Amino acid sequence: MTGLEEIKQPLEAFLAEQAGAASVRLAEFQPLSGGAIQENWRLDAEFSDGPFAGTQDLVLRRDAPSGVAVSLTRPQEFAVLRAAWQAGVTVPEALWLCEDDRLLGKPFYIMRRVPGTAAARRIVKDTAFGGDRDVLAARLGQEMAKIHTIVPPRTDLDFLGPPPGKPGPETVILYRKHLDALGLARPALEWGLRWCEIHAPEGGDVVLTHQDFRTGNYLVGDSGLSAILDWEFAAWNDPMSDLGWFCAKCWRFGRDDLEAGGIAPRAAFYRAYEQTSGRSIEPARVAFWELMAHIRWAIIALQQGRRALNGGEASLDLALTGRVYPPELEHDILHMTAPDRWPEARGGRAHG
Repeated sequence: MTGLEEIKQPLEAFLAEQAGAASVRLAEFQPLSGGAIQENWRLDAEFSDGPFAGTQDLVLRRDAPSGVAVSLTRPQEFAVLRAAWQAGVTVPEALWLCEDDRLLGKPFYIMRRVPGTAAARRIVKDTAFGGDRDVLAARLGQEMAKIHTIVPPRTDLDFLGPPPGKPGPETVILYRKHLDALGLARPALEWGLRWCEIHAPEGGDVVLTHQDFRTGNYLVGDSGLSAILDWEFAAWNDPMSDLGWFCAKCWRFGRDDLEAGGIAPRAAFYRAYEQTSGRSIEPARVAFWELMAHIRWAIIALQQGRRALNGGEASLDLALTGRVYPPELEHDILHMTAPDRWPEARGGRAHG
């Protein structure tokens, strides 16, 4: 976002109109760290009067210069965030949407800013953040269960398309499509996809899934959870896909012994999810989605690298993402599909 002074006045006018205030002054307007796919901007907005009178802590969220496949648009993400809020999920309140790209060049929305940190490695390493870890894991299980109460059909979420009839097999097809579009020779990913194609579970529930529910995408304060963030990948899918993503080794940030997001053992997380959702967790199905999580993250990492290499966005972080992570993920994929590994999961033990 360039020319901040040029857009400051139109943005203040937009906020005043939406809030029913005579005027708004932006005391702070600066980028927030994090968010490889979207831009997040801190707004300290001073409203002269009306329901929001006083200083409000806000966040402006809009597209980065280039994106990745399957990411929702900002109007779509705004609708998902509102649906989650209505379902009682702990999310920042989504306030106003602007679909007119003449104001900031792209559509954007405004939400409340929630205090806390989302830095994954900091959360995993420093137990001062988030309070008691079993309690935090249980709370995350409860929040995920609330998300999964949102089921199709939903006219407000019709942009998500029809729910999949066979989530596992259809997701394998989708990931293969994205890999083929990259035009890269990645034999380990092809192997993983073929393996998943053969072992994909049939049937199962279909619910709204966050699709990026992991450590790094929730905020914590000193005492516990503050908010679930980053909904741009939300989709109809098997609820176990969210559990597999959260527990996948690639999202434990070095704490492989703590299988629930690198913060706790699975027990508290699983127990709270089952109690809140009324749904029994199938270890073998979760294990399948953990493997799929590694394949999906590897493809996303390659897409991120392509964004940098093709000139879509000059970013060393994106370029390194495409180089560093895929080989590690491919190693894990081969390990997880070794002949002596999968029978353990099918017998009730999840992949490590």
